[in-house]
Amino acid sequence: MDAINPATNELIKQYSEHSPKEVKAILHAVDEAQQIWKYNSFASRGELMKKAAAMLRKNREEYARTITLEMGKPIKESRAEVEKSAWVCDYYAENAKKILADEPLNSDASRSFAAFEPLGVVLAVMPWNYPFWQVFRFAAPALMAGNGGVLKHAFNVPGSALAIEAVFHEAGFPKDIFRTLMISSRQVEAVIRDERVKAVTLTGSELAGSKVAAIAGEEIKKTVMELGGSDPFIVLEDADIPNCVLSSAQSRMLNTGQSCISAKRFIVVESRMKEFEEAQAMIMSKLKIGDPLDENTQVGPMAREDLLKELDEQVQKSIALGAVLLTGGKRLDGAGFFYEPTVLTNVKEGMPVYHEETFGPVSAIISVKDEEEAIRVANSSIYGLGGSVWTRDLARGERVARQIESGAVFVNGISKSDPRLPFGGIKKSGYGRELSHYGIKEFVNIKTIWIA
Repeated sequence: MDAINPATNELIKQYSEHSPKEVKAILHAVDEAQQIWKYNSFASRGELMKKAAAMLRKNREEYARTITLEMGKPIKESRAEVEKSAWVCDYYAENAKKILADEPLNSDASRSFAAFEPLGVVLAVMPWNYPFWQVFRFAAPALMAGNGGVLKHAFNVPGSALAIEAVFHEAGFPKDIFRTLMISSRQVEAVIRDERVKAVTLTGSELAGSKVAAIAGEEIKKTVMELGGSDPFIVLEDADIPNCVLSSAQSRMLNTGQSCISAKRFIVVESRMKEFEEAQAMIMSKLKIGDPLDENTQVGPMAREDLLKELDEQVQKSIALGAVLLTGGKRLDGAGFFYEPTVLTNVKEGMPVYHEETFGPVSAIISVKDEEEAIRVANSSIYGLGGSVWTRDLARGERVARQIESGAVFVNGISKSDPRLPFGGIKKSGYGRELSHYGIKEFVNIKTIWIA
């Protein structure tokens, strides 16, 4: 397993895969640890989770550098990711007991209630784009609920995977309650089918999700799937365009455009079209591209060369079909996997950037005549993760938001994840929820207890 620096295309370090025998031994160890861990009090679990948060903050620079070197995120964003990971640890350390307290229920019993008990060992199949945050947003609630955790991380961020395991160990958690499996995708099926694994959570592509869900379904195991999106960013005629455009560029270029919940389709009413597209193209063209370890860099490399080539193919096919290139549109010369921030307008149905998720620094602007058409276009996607609506009329914004088919809609703000808010999608974006009180309840047994 090779960690490659996407800014230089140089090898960082090689890692050895676990053998099938080693994988079974790890699963056995996590299962045994969980049988004890599930009886620990919320107070004792929370104390350790607080220590994990403190570890993240104490070693923030080290972890941020690991993230940036392995997947190319600008260093400022890597620091923010580590801080956010600490936040989710604190959130569940402070709130798990209250969320999972017995819930009294009215019935014909003298006393009846719902109890929330851990399922056991949960397998997390995680992607590379937020190598710390997406793991901790699973691990913090899962461990606080009394489960054990097993991580199969993306092959290009092995250093991050092992660093996360070390955070829990050094914070004082039982040695085997959270372990990283250094395995390829080919080995995942055997792990899912192992009787010690009770549930699976995956963040990744639609294809990966469908395969994992199918295997878990055969084994009758609970799954949560977050499979990306093509989020609409709806600009109505009464939007505050200067503020809206700044937010549009921020949302599109977060993580060099490699974010599931970033805005990707900019659906603009025709009366504001020219103003919006010119302003967005100007902002995108002036972003500083370069070494992601440089404090002034705003746009780093894409994580892998194959991803860059796939993105460029989407752009070039769309241009061939009539999309108009306002800025960018090509790979930068040099060793790294850098792609210019790109703005396409005159985007129509039938073009790749209209229908497909563009996982990189590419903005697709779609003109619509009015609010009704904006809603129709927003909902024409197979995805449904997030979205945003921009208008000065807040009642109107809420009305439109309620009509958008997605797991979240933000009015006059960019889509984001927050430990206090449920996160997840519908349609091809997946199912189930992470974060908030909904997320911690995904991997518990909601047990009815009836007492006469």
